[in-house]
Amino acid sequence: AVVLCAYLEMGGIDLRDRSVIELGAGTGLLGIVVALLGKGFFTCLFKAIYNCSARVTITDRAAALEFLESNVQANLPSELRPRAVVKELTWGKDLGNFPPGAFDFILGADIIYLEETFAELLQTLEHLCSEQSVILLSCRIRYERDHKFLKMLRSRFSVYEVHYDSSKDVHIYKAQRASRKDDF
Repeated sequence: AVVLCAYLEMGGIDLRDRSVIELGAGTGLLGIVVALLGKGFFTCLFKAIYNCSARVTITDRAAALEFLESNVQANLPSELRPRAVVKELTWGKDLGNFPPGAFDFILGADIIYLEETFAELLQTLEHLCSEQSVILLSCRIRYERDHKFLKMLRSRFSVYEVHYDSSKDVHIYKAQRASRKDDF
C-alpha cells in the first residue's frame, strides 16, 4: 500500500472528482491517501472541497470493516469523511451492491496472494470496470501463482507494469479493458 500511495502522490494521476474503489483495503491506508490526494485545493479554490474531491469506496470483508471505519474516521478531516465510504465486498459475491462500471479507478495493494480467490477477484474487476476504468494493482511477485494471476489478468485486460520499487520489491501494474479492435 505504501508503494502505491507514493506512486499516486507523485502526481501523474489526477484523482480530483473521480470515483475510486479500493479492494481488500485492510487498514484503509490507500483509500485514505486517495481521499486526501483527491481534494485538489488549487483547482477547487472557488468550489467547496466536498464537490471536487475524489469519491472513495474502501472495501474489505465483513470482519475488517469496524477497524477500517475507525481508521477512516481517525485519519480523514471531517469535511472529507463523507467522500470516503467503507463498504463490505467479498470478491465475486457482493457485486450486486456495486453498480457495474461505475468507478474511474479500481485500486488494490497486496491483494494477489491466495490462488483460490483469483477467479473471484477477476470477476469483481470485470464487474467494476467500464471501458475507461483504470485498475492499479501493487504487489510483490513471490511465487509462481502470482505469475498465474497476471496471466489470467492479461487474458481479460491490457496490463502494463508502470512502476517498480526495487527497495521494497513491489511492482505496480496498470490494467484496462482490452481493446476489441482485433475482433473485426
